[in-house]
Amino acid sequence: MAQFKLIKGDITTMHVDAIVNAANTALSGGGGVDGAIHRAAGPQLDEACRKLNGCPTGEAKVTPGFNLPAKFVIHTPGPIWHGGHSNEAQLLRNSYVNSLKRAVENGCQTVAFPSISTGVYDYPLDQAAKIAIDAIKTFEAPLDVTMVAFDSGTYDAYEAELNQQK
Repeated sequence: MAQFKLIKGDITTMHVDAIVNAANTALSGGGGVDGAIHRAAGPQLDEACRKLNGCPTGEAKVTPGFNLPAKFVIHTPGPIWHGGHSNEAQLLRNSYVNSLKRAVENGCQTVAFPSISTGVYDYPLDQAAKIAIDAIKTFEAPLDVTMVAFDSGTYDAYEAELNQQK
């Protein structure tokens, strides 16, 4: 079972084996955490992502971390919120599970996640936190996983969900 912890911080500064990027399907770098990771990793990340020819929603692909303290970046496009009637919950769960699978395949022991799809993709934070925590805690591998909340609202939503699960 994966171990889970929650912190407030900047995912681009995490000293872990892999950080997860809440990417777009083109893997082209965008706003929010995606843009921050691309800027911190340097232009080599853009070049590496272009060679991957995109990534479907819910899947995950891996690149080196380049200028980041993390060895790898695991890119996963989460779903855009369309009211909850377009398989969003399963796609979001798939983003977490497939990212964890890529971490194991690449020999990672420590992984840091952002809150996937809760920024510009507008996924409701309370629902996303429940899916993320459940997907990570039930993943059958001995990984140390850190959820890195960029702001207080995200941190509070994940902390509330963790407290509900106790």
